[in-house]
Amino acid sequence: MEFLDARRLTGPNLLWNRPGSILDVRCSKEEADILRPLWESQLRRMLPQLGWQDEQTCHRQLAGGVSLAVSAPIDALYTASALNEWAWAACDADINGQEMPDFGEAADALRKQLDEEVNPCLLELEAAALAHGVSFLWDDDDVSIGLGRGSQSWSIRNLPAPDKVDWSGVHDVPAGLVTGTNGKTTTVRLSQHILRCAGKSVGLSSTDWIAVNDRIIDRGDWSGPGGARNVLRQPDVDVAVLETARGGLLRRGLGVSKADAALITNIAEDHLGDFGSQNLEELLDIKWIVSRAVEQGGVLILNADDEMLVRKSTEFPGTIVWFALREDNPVVAAHRRSGGTAYVQDGGNLYRLQGPGRELICATRDIPITLGGAAIHNVANALAAAALTRHLGMTLQEIKYGLCSMSQDSNPGRCNVYDLRGVKVLIDFAHNPHAMQALFDMASALPARRRLLAFGQAGDRTDAQIRELAQSAWAIGLDAVHVAELEQYHRGRSHGEVYAIIRDELLRCGARADQIRHFELELESLDAALEWAEPGDLVIMLALGGSAPVIEKLESLSAQS
Repeated sequence: MEFLDARRLTGPNLLWNRPGSILDVRCSKEEADILRPLWESQLRRMLPQLGWQDEQTCHRQLAGGVSLAVSAPIDALYTASALNEWAWAACDADINGQEMPDFGEAADALRKQLDEEVNPCLLELEAAALAHGVSFLWDDDDVSIGLGRGSQSWSIRNLPAPDKVDWSGVHDVPAGLVTGTNGKTTTVRLSQHILRCAGKSVGLSSTDWIAVNDRIIDRGDWSGPGGARNVLRQPDVDVAVLETARGGLLRRGLGVSKADAALITNIAEDHLGDFGSQNLEELLDIKWIVSRAVEQGGVLILNADDEMLVRKSTEFPGTIVWFALREDNPVVAAHRRSGGTAYVQDGGNLYRLQGPGRELICATRDIPITLGGAAIHNVANALAAAALTRHLGMTLQEIKYGLCSMSQDSNPGRCNVYDLRGVKVLIDFAHNPHAMQALFDMASALPARRRLLAFGQAGDRTDAQIRELAQSAWAIGLDAVHVAELEQYHRGRSHGEVYAIIRDELLRCGARADQIRHFELELESLDAALEWAEPGDLVIMLALGGSAPVIEKLESLSAQS
Protein backbone atom coordinates (compact mmCIF):
# COMPACT_ATOMS: atom_id res chain seq x y z
CA MET A 1 0.00 0.00 0.00
CA GLU A 2 1.16 3.52 -0.79
CA PHE A 3 -0.09 6.72 0.84
CA LEU A 4 -0.72 9.30 -1.90
CA ASP A 5 -2.43 12.30 -0.39
CA ALA A 6 -4.67 13.64 2.35
CA ARG A 7 -6.42 16.80 1.23
CA ARG A 8 -9.43 19.00 1.89
CA LEU A 9 -12.72 18.58 0.09
CA THR A 10 -14.31 22.02 -0.03
CA GLY A 11 -17.39 21.38 -2.22
CA PRO A 12 -19.56 18.64 -3.74
CA ASN A 13 -17.11 15.96 -4.81
CA LEU A 14 -16.59 12.45 -6.11
CA LEU A 15 -17.57 10.81 -2.82
CA TRP A 16 -20.41 12.98 -1.52
CA ASN A 17 -21.65 16.55 -1.06
CA ARG A 18 -20.04 17.05 2.33
CA PRO A 19 -16.90 19.06 3.15
CA GLY A 20 -14.14 17.14 4.84
CA SER A 21 -10.85 15.38 4.12
CA ILE A 22 -10.08 12.63 1.62
CA LEU A 23 -7.28 10.08 1.96
CA ASP A 24 -6.02 8.47 -1.26
CA VAL A 25 -4.16 5.15 -0.99
CA ARG A 26 -2.77 3.12 -3.89
CA CYS A 27 -3.45 -0.54 -3.16
CA SER A 28 -5.18 -3.67 -4.36
CA LYS A 29 -8.85 -4.32 -3.61
CA GLU A 30 -7.80 -7.00 -1.11
CA GLU A 31 -5.55 -4.53 0.70
CA ALA A 32 -8.35 -1.94 0.67
CA ASP A 33 -10.65 -4.47 2.33
CA ILE A 34 -8.11 -4.74 5.15
CA LEU A 35 -7.43 -1.00 5.35
CA ARG A 36 -11.00 0.30 5.49
CA PRO A 37 -12.12 -1.17 8.84
CA LEU A 38 -8.78 -0.30 10.44
CA TRP A 39 -9.05 3.30 9.22
CA GLU A 40 -12.65 3.53 10.41
CA SER A 41 -11.68 2.17 13.82
CA GLN A 42 -8.83 4.65 14.25
CA LEU A 43 -11.05 7.58 13.24
CA ARG A 44 -13.79 6.53 15.66
CA ARG A 45 -11.24 6.55 18.46
CA MET A 46 -10.07 10.06 17.64
CA LEU A 47 -13.23 11.89 16.54
CA PRO A 48 -14.63 12.27 20.10
CA GLN A 49 -11.32 13.86 21.15
CA LEU A 50 -12.17 16.70 18.75
CA GLY A 51 -15.85 16.89 19.67
CA TRP A 52 -16.80 15.46 16.30
CA GLN A 53 -19.01 12.55 17.34
CA ASP A 54 -21.56 13.34 14.60
CA GLU A 55 -19.13 13.44 11.65
CA GLN A 56 -19.43 10.68 9.07
CA THR A 57 -17.11 8.57 6.92
CA CYS A 58 -17.36 7.06 3.45
CA HIS A 59 -15.10 5.38 0.91
CA ARG A 60 -14.87 4.76 -2.83
CA GLN A 61 -13.06 1.84 -4.42
CA LEU A 62 -11.12 2.93 -7.49
CA ALA A 63 -8.96 1.26 -10.10
CA GLY A 64 -5.64 0.84 -8.33
CA GLY A 65 -6.66 2.07 -4.91
CA VAL A 66 -9.21 3.47 -2.53
CA SER A 67 -10.32 6.92 -1.37
CA LEU A 68 -11.43 7.32 2.25
CA ALA A 69 -13.24 10.44 3.44
CA VAL A 70 -14.25 11.89 6.78
CA SER A 71 -16.58 14.87 7.03
CA ALA A 72 -15.72 17.95 9.09
CA PRO A 73 -16.91 21.52 9.69
CA ILE A 74 -15.74 23.96 7.01
CA ASP A 75 -13.69 25.87 9.60
CA ALA A 76 -11.62 22.79 10.47
CA LEU A 77 -10.60 21.13 7.22
CA TYR A 78 -6.85 21.40 7.77
CA THR A 79 -7.37 19.63 11.08
CA ALA A 80 -9.45 17.01 9.26
CA SER A 81 -6.59 16.36 6.84
CA ALA A 82 -4.13 16.07 9.72
CA LEU A 83 -6.56 13.62 11.33
CA ASN A 84 -6.64 11.54 8.15
CA GLU A 85 -2.85 11.50 7.96
CA TRP A 86 -2.69 10.31 11.57
CA ALA A 87 -5.27 7.59 10.86
CA TRP A 88 -3.17 6.39 7.91
CA ALA A 89 0.00 6.33 10.02
CA ALA A 90 -1.80 4.29 12.67
CA CYS A 91 -3.15 1.84 10.05
CA ASP A 92 0.23 1.54 8.37
CA ALA A 93 1.89 0.76 11.70
CA ASP A 94 -0.79 -1.82 12.57
CA ILE A 95 -0.61 -3.58 9.20
CA ASN A 96 3.21 -3.70 9.19
CA GLY A 97 3.60 -4.62 12.87
CA GLN A 98 5.41 -1.39 13.76
CA GLU A 99 5.13 0.83 16.83
CA MET A 100 1.85 2.75 16.86
CA PRO A 101 1.89 6.57 17.05
CA ASP A 102 1.18 7.77 20.59
CA PHE A 103 -2.58 8.35 20.78
CA GLY A 104 -2.48 10.98 23.54
CA GLU A 105 0.20 13.04 21.82
CA ALA A 106 -1.68 12.88 18.54
CA ALA A 107 -4.95 13.94 20.22
CA ASP A 108 -3.23 16.89 21.91
CA ALA A 109 -1.66 18.02 18.63
CA LEU A 110 -4.95 17.78 16.74
CA ARG A 111 -6.86 19.66 19.44
CA LYS A 112 -4.25 22.41 19.37
CA GLN A 113 -4.51 22.69 15.60
CA LEU A 114 -8.30 22.74 15.83
CA ASP A 115 -8.24 25.54 18.43
CA GLU A 116 -6.12 27.65 16.08
CA GLU A 117 -8.32 26.93 13.06
CA VAL A 118 -11.91 27.19 14.27
CA ASN A 119 -13.91 30.21 13.14
CA PRO A 120 -17.41 30.30 14.72
CA CYS A 121 -18.30 33.45 12.78
CA LEU A 122 -17.78 31.52 9.54
CA LEU A 123 -20.27 28.84 10.58
CA GLU A 124 -22.81 31.42 11.74
CA LEU A 125 -22.64 33.27 8.43
CA GLU A 126 -22.94 30.02 6.49
CA ALA A 127 -26.09 29.09 8.43
CA ALA A 128 -27.56 32.55 7.86
CA ALA A 129 -26.89 32.38 4.10
CA LEU A 130 -28.62 29.00 3.97
CA ALA A 131 -31.61 30.43 5.86
CA HIS A 132 -31.84 33.34 3.41
CA GLY A 133 -31.59 31.00 0.40
CA VAL A 134 -28.43 32.54 -1.10
CA SER A 135 -25.07 31.09 -2.06
CA PHE A 136 -22.21 30.95 0.42
CA LEU A 137 -18.64 30.86 -0.91
CA TRP A 138 -15.52 30.57 1.21
CA ASP A 139 -11.82 29.81 0.94
CA ASP A 140 -8.66 30.40 2.95
CA ASP A 141 -8.80 34.17 2.49
CA ASP A 142 -12.32 35.37 1.67
CA VAL A 143 -15.98 34.70 2.37
CA SER A 144 -18.95 35.86 0.32
CA ILE A 145 -22.73 35.63 0.35
CA GLY A 146 -24.80 35.91 -2.81
CA LEU A 147 -23.33 35.92 -6.32
CA GLY A 148 -22.15 38.63 -8.71
CA ARG A 149 -24.11 41.87 -8.36
CA GLY A 150 -25.88 40.42 -5.37
CA SER A 151 -22.74 39.44 -3.48
CA GLN A 152 -20.97 40.82 -0.44
CA SER A 153 -17.45 39.73 0.51
CA TRP A 154 -15.19 39.93 3.56
CA SER A 155 -11.86 38.68 4.78
CA ILE A 156 -12.30 35.31 6.48
CA ARG A 157 -10.85 36.72 9.72
CA ASN A 158 -13.04 39.82 9.73
CA LEU A 159 -16.57 38.53 9.30
CA PRO A 160 -19.71 40.38 10.38
CA ALA A 161 -22.36 38.93 12.64
CA PRO A 162 -25.33 37.79 10.52
CA ASP A 163 -27.60 40.40 12.10
CA LYS A 164 -25.22 43.14 10.93
CA VAL A 165 -25.62 42.18 7.27
CA ASP A 166 -28.10 44.01 5.03
CA TRP A 167 -29.65 40.91 3.50
CA SER A 168 -32.11 42.90 1.38
CA GLY A 169 -29.48 43.46 -1.31
CA VAL A 170 -28.04 39.95 -1.26
CA HIS A 171 -29.07 37.61 -4.08
CA ASP A 172 -27.68 35.13 -6.58
CA VAL A 173 -27.19 35.62 -10.33
CA PRO A 174 -27.59 32.89 -12.97
CA ALA A 175 -24.60 30.57 -13.25
CA GLY A 176 -23.78 27.75 -15.66
CA LEU A 177 -21.15 25.02 -15.32
CA VAL A 178 -19.43 23.49 -18.36
CA THR A 179 -17.39 20.29 -18.24
CA GLY A 180 -16.55 17.35 -20.50
CA THR A 181 -13.50 16.14 -22.41
CA ASN A 182 -13.60 18.25 -25.56
CA GLY A 183 -15.41 21.45 -26.49
CA LYS A 184 -15.45 23.07 -23.06
CA THR A 185 -13.45 26.17 -23.93
CA THR A 186 -15.21 26.78 -27.24
CA THR A 187 -18.60 26.34 -25.57
CA VAL A 188 -17.88 28.77 -22.74
CA ARG A 189 -16.50 31.34 -25.19
CA LEU A 190 -19.55 30.99 -27.40
CA SER A 191 -21.89 31.17 -24.41
CA GLN A 192 -20.14 34.28 -23.12
CA HIS A 193 -20.51 35.89 -26.55
CA ILE A 194 -24.24 35.12 -26.72
CA LEU A 195 -24.80 36.55 -23.25
CA ARG A 196 -22.75 39.67 -23.93
CA CYS A 197 -24.59 40.34 -27.19
CA ALA A 198 -27.78 40.28 -25.14
CA GLY A 199 -26.43 43.08 -22.97
CA LYS A 200 -25.35 41.01 -19.97
CA SER A 201 -22.19 41.60 -17.97
CA VAL A 202 -20.63 38.14 -18.07
CA GLY A 203 -18.20 36.55 -15.65
CA LEU A 204 -16.08 33.79 -17.16
CA SER A 205 -13.67 31.27 -15.66
CA SER A 206 -11.75 29.05 -18.07
CA THR A 207 -8.46 27.36 -18.88
CA ASP A 208 -7.31 30.66 -20.42
CA TRP A 209 -8.29 33.25 -17.83
CA ILE A 210 -10.89 34.65 -15.47
CA ALA A 211 -12.61 37.74 -16.76
CA VAL A 212 -15.65 39.98 -16.66
CA ASN A 213 -16.47 40.88 -20.26
CA ASP A 214 -13.20 42.24 -21.73
CA ARG A 215 -11.65 42.88 -18.31
CA ILE A 216 -9.21 40.03 -17.71
CA ILE A 217 -8.71 39.57 -13.97
CA ASP A 218 -5.93 37.00 -14.30
CA ARG A 219 -4.49 34.77 -17.02
CA GLY A 220 -3.77 31.07 -16.70
CA ASP A 221 -5.77 27.93 -16.03
CA TRP A 222 -8.62 29.06 -13.77
CA SER A 223 -10.99 26.16 -14.50
CA GLY A 224 -11.04 25.00 -10.87
CA PRO A 225 -13.13 26.08 -7.86
CA GLY A 226 -10.84 29.05 -7.14
CA GLY A 227 -11.60 30.55 -10.54
CA ALA A 228 -15.33 30.03 -10.07
CA ARG A 229 -15.34 31.75 -6.68
CA ASN A 230 -13.28 34.67 -7.96
CA VAL A 231 -15.68 35.33 -10.84
CA LEU A 232 -18.80 34.94 -8.70
CA ARG A 233 -17.53 37.56 -6.26
CA GLN A 234 -17.16 40.25 -8.90
CA PRO A 235 -19.76 42.96 -8.16
CA ASP A 236 -20.44 43.74 -11.83
CA VAL A 237 -21.41 40.21 -12.92
CA ASP A 238 -24.98 39.62 -14.16
CA VAL A 239 -24.43 36.01 -15.19
CA ALA A 240 -21.50 33.57 -14.96
CA VAL A 241 -20.20 30.80 -17.22
CA LEU A 242 -17.75 28.54 -15.41
CA GLU A 243 -15.50 26.06 -17.20
CA THR A 244 -15.08 23.17 -14.79
CA ALA A 245 -12.17 20.84 -15.46
CA ARG A 246 -11.28 17.38 -14.19
CA GLY A 247 -8.36 18.44 -11.97
CA GLY A 248 -10.28 20.82 -9.73
CA LEU A 249 -13.27 18.49 -9.51
CA LEU A 250 -11.07 15.61 -8.42
CA ARG A 251 -8.88 17.54 -6.02
CA ARG A 252 -11.32 19.87 -4.27
CA GLY A 253 -14.80 19.33 -5.70
CA LEU A 254 -17.16 21.96 -7.08
CA GLY A 255 -16.64 25.64 -6.38
CA VAL A 256 -20.40 26.15 -5.99
CA SER A 257 -23.09 24.01 -4.43
CA LYS A 258 -25.88 25.07 -6.79
CA ALA A 259 -26.21 26.38 -10.35
CA ASP A 260 -28.94 27.08 -12.89
CA ALA A 261 -27.50 24.80 -15.57
CA ALA A 262 -24.69 22.26 -15.85
CA LEU A 263 -23.43 21.00 -19.21
CA ILE A 264 -21.34 17.90 -20.00
CA THR A 265 -20.10 18.07 -23.60
CA ASN A 266 -18.77 14.50 -24.01
CA ILE A 267 -16.59 11.83 -22.43
CA ALA A 268 -13.46 10.68 -24.28
CA GLU A 269 -9.91 9.54 -23.58
CA ASP A 270 -7.87 12.31 -21.98
CA HIS A 271 -5.81 12.56 -18.79
CA LEU A 272 -6.34 8.86 -18.13
CA GLY A 273 -3.88 7.10 -15.87
CA ASP A 274 -3.94 9.49 -12.90
CA PHE A 275 -5.25 8.17 -9.59
CA GLY A 276 -9.02 8.60 -9.65
CA SER A 277 -9.21 8.78 -13.44
CA GLN A 278 -7.64 5.54 -14.55
CA ASN A 279 -10.31 4.76 -17.12
CA LEU A 280 -13.29 6.28 -18.93
CA GLU A 281 -15.79 5.19 -16.28
CA GLU A 282 -13.83 6.98 -13.57
CA LEU A 283 -13.45 10.03 -15.80
CA LEU A 284 -17.21 10.06 -16.33
CA ASP A 285 -17.81 9.92 -12.58
CA ILE A 286 -15.57 12.95 -12.10
CA LYS A 287 -17.31 15.00 -14.78
CA TRP A 288 -20.68 13.91 -13.40
CA ILE A 289 -19.99 15.83 -10.18
CA VAL A 290 -21.41 18.97 -11.85
CA SER A 291 -24.83 17.31 -11.84
CA ARG A 292 -24.91 17.69 -8.05
CA ALA A 293 -25.32 21.46 -8.46
CA VAL A 294 -28.50 21.17 -10.53
CA GLU A 295 -30.37 18.29 -8.94
CA GLN A 296 -32.90 20.70 -7.45
CA GLY A 297 -34.11 23.64 -9.49
CA GLY A 298 -31.57 23.51 -12.34
CA VAL A 299 -31.12 21.56 -15.57
CA LEU A 300 -28.48 19.07 -16.65
CA ILE A 301 -27.56 19.44 -20.34
CA LEU A 302 -26.16 16.28 -21.94
CA ASN A 303 -24.91 15.10 -25.33
CA ALA A 304 -27.37 12.52 -26.67
CA ASP A 305 -24.72 11.31 -29.15
CA ASP A 306 -22.46 10.20 -26.28
CA GLU A 307 -23.30 6.63 -25.23
CA MET A 308 -21.67 6.94 -21.81
CA LEU A 309 -23.68 10.04 -20.93
CA VAL A 310 -26.87 8.41 -22.15
CA ARG A 311 -26.30 5.40 -19.86
CA LYS A 312 -25.35 7.57 -16.89
CA SER A 313 -28.39 9.82 -17.34
CA THR A 314 -30.67 7.23 -15.74
CA GLU A 315 -29.03 8.04 -12.38
CA PHE A 316 -29.97 11.72 -12.46
CA PRO A 317 -33.09 12.62 -10.43
CA GLY A 318 -33.62 16.09 -11.89
CA THR A 319 -34.41 17.71 -15.26
CA ILE A 320 -32.33 16.77 -18.30
CA VAL A 321 -32.04 18.72 -21.57
CA TRP A 322 -30.41 16.90 -24.49
CA PHE A 323 -28.53 18.11 -27.56
CA ALA A 324 -27.77 16.03 -30.65
CA LEU A 325 -26.51 16.38 -34.19
CA ARG A 326 -29.65 14.70 -35.62
CA GLU A 327 -33.30 15.17 -34.78
CA ASP A 328 -33.96 11.45 -35.21
CA ASN A 329 -31.58 10.54 -32.38
CA PRO A 330 -33.55 7.86 -30.45
CA VAL A 331 -32.76 9.42 -27.06
CA VAL A 332 -34.12 12.75 -28.26
CA ALA A 333 -37.20 11.10 -29.76
CA ALA A 334 -38.06 9.33 -26.50
CA HIS A 335 -37.37 12.50 -24.51
CA ARG A 336 -39.74 14.52 -26.72
CA ARG A 337 -42.51 11.96 -26.30
CA SER A 338 -42.39 12.61 -22.56
CA GLY A 339 -42.52 16.38 -23.10
CA GLY A 340 -38.80 17.01 -22.68
CA THR A 341 -36.58 19.63 -24.31
CA ALA A 342 -33.74 19.08 -26.80
CA TYR A 343 -31.54 21.09 -29.16
CA VAL A 344 -30.77 19.47 -32.50
CA GLN A 345 -29.51 19.98 -36.02
CA ASP A 346 -31.79 18.93 -38.85
CA GLY A 347 -31.67 19.76 -42.54
CA GLY A 348 -28.87 22.27 -42.09
CA ASN A 349 -30.68 24.16 -39.31
CA LEU A 350 -30.53 24.29 -35.52
CA TYR A 351 -33.80 23.79 -33.64
CA ARG A 352 -35.13 23.84 -30.12
CA LEU A 353 -37.56 20.98 -29.56
CA GLN A 354 -40.03 20.77 -26.70
CA GLY A 355 -42.47 17.89 -26.78
CA PRO A 356 -44.04 18.03 -30.24
CA GLY A 357 -43.06 21.69 -30.66
CA ARG A 358 -40.22 22.79 -32.94
CA GLU A 359 -38.61 26.26 -32.98
CA LEU A 360 -35.96 27.36 -35.49
CA ILE A 361 -32.82 28.90 -34.03
CA CYS A 362 -30.71 29.52 -37.13
CA ALA A 363 -29.06 27.93 -40.14
CA THR A 364 -25.88 25.98 -39.39
CA ARG A 365 -23.99 27.68 -42.24
CA ASP A 366 -24.65 31.08 -40.62
CA ILE A 367 -22.58 30.15 -37.54
CA PRO A 368 -18.99 31.15 -38.40
CA ILE A 369 -17.25 28.65 -36.13
CA THR A 370 -18.91 25.73 -37.96
CA LEU A 371 -17.08 26.66 -41.20
CA GLY A 372 -20.25 26.28 -43.20
CA GLY A 373 -21.16 23.07 -41.37
CA ALA A 374 -17.85 21.28 -42.04
CA ALA A 375 -16.76 21.61 -38.40
CA ILE A 376 -19.25 19.09 -37.02
CA HIS A 377 -17.81 19.28 -33.52
CA ASN A 378 -18.49 23.01 -33.47
CA VAL A 379 -22.07 22.36 -34.57
CA ALA A 380 -22.33 20.27 -31.38
CA ASN A 381 -20.70 23.06 -29.37
CA ALA A 382 -23.17 25.57 -30.82
CA LEU A 383 -26.09 23.36 -29.80
CA ALA A 384 -24.64 22.99 -26.32
CA ALA A 385 -24.13 26.76 -25.97
CA ALA A 386 -27.68 27.39 -27.20
CA ALA A 387 -29.08 25.04 -24.56
CA LEU A 388 -26.91 26.50 -21.81
CA THR A 389 -27.68 30.15 -22.52
CA ARG A 390 -31.40 29.45 -22.95
CA HIS A 391 -31.42 28.16 -19.39
CA LEU A 392 -29.44 31.19 -18.26
CA GLY A 393 -32.31 33.38 -19.43
CA MET A 394 -31.68 34.10 -23.12
CA THR A 395 -34.37 34.15 -25.82
CA LEU A 396 -33.94 32.17 -29.04
CA GLN A 397 -33.56 35.43 -30.95
CA GLU A 398 -30.70 36.48 -28.65
CA ILE A 399 -29.12 33.06 -29.04
CA LYS A 400 -29.37 33.26 -32.83
CA TYR A 401 -27.69 36.67 -32.91
CA GLY A 402 -24.86 35.47 -30.67
CA LEU A 403 -24.25 32.24 -32.57
CA CYS A 404 -24.18 34.01 -35.92
CA SER A 405 -22.01 36.93 -34.86
CA MET A 406 -19.06 35.21 -33.15
CA SER A 407 -16.14 35.08 -35.58
CA GLN A 408 -13.46 32.41 -35.74
CA ASP A 409 -10.96 34.98 -34.48
CA SER A 410 -12.91 35.14 -31.21
CA ASN A 411 -12.03 31.49 -30.57
CA PRO A 412 -8.22 31.42 -30.82
CA GLY A 413 -6.56 28.03 -31.13
CA ARG A 414 -9.82 26.28 -32.00
CA CYS A 415 -10.47 25.65 -35.71
CA ASN A 416 -9.00 28.95 -36.89
CA VAL A 417 -8.61 29.30 -40.66
CA TYR A 418 -6.17 31.73 -42.30
CA ASP A 419 -5.94 32.57 -45.98
CA LEU A 420 -2.34 33.28 -47.02
CA ARG A 421 -2.37 34.21 -50.72
CA GLY A 422 -4.73 31.38 -51.59
CA VAL A 423 -3.25 28.85 -49.16
CA LYS A 424 -5.68 27.89 -46.40
CA VAL A 425 -4.13 27.18 -42.99
CA LEU A 426 -6.30 25.43 -40.41
CA ILE A 427 -4.99 25.52 -36.84
CA ASP A 428 -6.40 23.76 -33.79
CA PHE A 429 -5.29 22.77 -30.31
CA ALA A 430 -6.68 19.22 -30.61
CA HIS A 431 -4.70 17.18 -28.08
CA ASN A 432 -6.51 13.88 -27.59
CA PRO A 433 -7.78 11.17 -30.00
CA HIS A 434 -11.41 12.32 -29.88
CA ALA A 435 -10.55 15.95 -30.68
CA MET A 436 -8.05 14.99 -33.37
CA GLN A 437 -10.56 12.73 -35.10
CA ALA A 438 -13.11 15.56 -35.11
CA LEU A 439 -10.52 17.82 -36.73
CA PHE A 440 -9.59 15.21 -39.32
CA ASP A 441 -13.26 14.74 -40.20
CA MET A 442 -13.63 18.48 -40.68
CA ALA A 443 -10.42 18.81 -42.72
CA SER A 444 -11.53 16.07 -45.09
CA ALA A 445 -14.76 18.01 -45.72
CA LEU A 446 -12.94 21.21 -46.68
CA PRO A 447 -12.18 21.51 -50.41
CA ALA A 448 -8.47 21.50 -51.20
CA ARG A 449 -6.12 20.71 -54.12
CA ARG A 450 -3.55 19.13 -51.77
CA ARG A 451 -3.46 18.61 -47.99
CA LEU A 452 -0.51 18.73 -45.57
CA LEU A 453 -0.74 17.82 -41.90
CA ALA A 454 1.76 19.28 -39.41
CA PHE A 455 1.48 17.75 -35.96
CA GLY A 456 3.18 15.92 -33.13
CA GLN A 457 2.10 13.58 -30.36
CA ALA A 458 2.87 13.20 -26.68
CA GLY A 459 4.89 10.22 -25.54
CA ASP A 460 2.38 9.09 -22.92
CA ARG A 461 0.15 7.57 -25.61
CA THR A 462 0.57 3.85 -26.28
CA ASP A 463 2.18 2.64 -29.51
CA ALA A 464 -1.24 1.42 -30.65
CA GLN A 465 -2.84 4.83 -29.99
CA ILE A 466 -0.08 6.63 -31.89
CA ARG A 467 -0.46 4.24 -34.83
CA GLU A 468 -4.23 4.70 -34.81
CA LEU A 469 -3.73 8.47 -34.93
CA ALA A 470 -1.43 8.14 -37.95
CA GLN A 471 -3.98 5.90 -39.69
CA SER A 472 -6.81 8.39 -39.09
CA ALA A 473 -4.67 11.25 -40.35
CA TRP A 474 -3.65 9.50 -43.57
CA ALA A 475 -7.25 8.51 -44.24
CA ILE A 476 -8.30 12.13 -44.88
CA GLY A 477 -6.22 12.16 -48.07
CA LEU A 478 -2.86 13.71 -47.22
CA ASP A 479 -0.15 14.64 -49.67
CA ALA A 480 2.50 15.44 -47.04
CA VAL A 481 3.05 15.05 -43.31
CA HIS A 482 5.32 17.10 -41.05
CA VAL A 483 5.97 15.67 -37.59
CA ALA A 484 7.32 17.95 -34.84
CA GLU A 485 9.40 16.43 -32.06
CA LEU A 486 7.62 18.13 -29.08
CA GLU A 487 10.54 17.51 -26.75
CA GLN A 488 8.62 18.84 -23.72
CA TYR A 489 6.05 16.07 -24.25
CA HIS A 490 8.44 13.08 -24.51
CA ARG A 491 7.11 11.81 -21.16
CA GLY A 492 9.52 8.92 -20.81
CA ARG A 493 10.18 8.20 -24.48
CA SER A 494 13.51 8.79 -26.20
CA HIS A 495 14.10 11.52 -28.78
CA GLY A 496 12.60 10.56 -32.13
CA GLU A 497 10.74 7.53 -30.79
CA VAL A 498 7.23 8.90 -31.35
CA TYR A 499 8.22 10.15 -34.82
CA ALA A 500 9.55 6.70 -35.71
CA ILE A 501 6.22 5.07 -34.80
CA ILE A 502 4.23 7.65 -36.78
CA ARG A 503 6.53 7.33 -39.79
CA ASP A 504 6.38 3.55 -39.77
CA GLU A 505 2.58 3.55 -39.64
CA LEU A 506 2.27 6.16 -42.39
CA LEU A 507 4.48 4.02 -44.62
CA ARG A 508 2.28 1.02 -43.83
CA CYS A 509 -0.74 3.11 -44.90
CA GLY A 510 0.83 3.83 -48.29
CA ALA A 511 2.75 7.06 -47.78
CA ARG A 512 6.06 7.50 -49.60
CA ALA A 513 9.16 8.26 -47.56
CA ASP A 514 9.58 11.62 -49.28
CA GLN A 515 6.10 12.68 -48.11
CA ILE A 516 7.14 12.51 -44.45
CA ARG A 517 9.44 15.06 -42.79
CA HIS A 518 10.68 15.43 -39.22
CA PHE A 519 11.23 18.75 -37.40
CA GLU A 520 12.34 19.71 -33.93
CA LEU A 521 9.95 22.62 -33.45
CA GLU A 522 6.35 23.28 -34.46
CA LEU A 523 7.21 26.67 -35.95
CA GLU A 524 9.89 25.03 -38.12
CA SER A 525 7.28 22.54 -39.26
CA LEU A 526 4.89 25.38 -40.11
CA ASP A 527 7.54 27.33 -42.03
CA ALA A 528 8.34 24.29 -44.16
CA ALA A 529 4.64 23.64 -44.74
CA LEU A 530 4.10 27.17 -46.01
CA GLU A 531 7.09 26.82 -48.34
CA TRP A 532 5.55 23.61 -49.71
CA ALA A 533 2.02 24.94 -50.11
CA GLU A 534 0.62 26.55 -53.26
CA PRO A 535 -2.70 28.35 -53.87
CA GLY A 536 -5.58 25.93 -53.39
CA ASP A 537 -3.73 23.81 -50.83
CA LEU A 538 -4.78 23.21 -47.21
CA VAL A 539 -2.26 23.12 -44.35
CA ILE A 540 -3.61 21.55 -41.16
CA MET A 541 -1.66 22.48 -38.04
CA LEU A 542 -2.18 20.76 -34.68
CA ALA A 543 -0.48 23.11 -32.22
CA LEU A 544 -0.11 20.70 -29.32
CA GLY A 545 2.89 22.56 -27.94
CA GLY A 546 0.94 25.82 -27.71
CA SER A 547 -1.14 27.70 -30.23
CA ALA A 548 -0.15 31.26 -29.21
CA PRO A 549 3.19 31.55 -31.13
CA VAL A 550 1.70 29.79 -34.16
CA ILE A 551 -1.32 32.10 -34.21
CA GLU A 552 0.92 35.14 -33.76
CA LYS A 553 2.97 34.10 -36.78
CA LEU A 554 -0.08 33.37 -38.94
CA GLU A 555 -1.75 36.65 -38.02
CA SER A 556 1.43 38.50 -38.97
CA LEU A 557 1.62 36.69 -42.31
CA SER A 558 -2.09 37.23 -42.91
CA ALA A 559 -1.69 40.97 -42.36
CA GLN A 560 1.07 40.99 -44.99
CA SER A 561 -1.04 39.12 -47.57
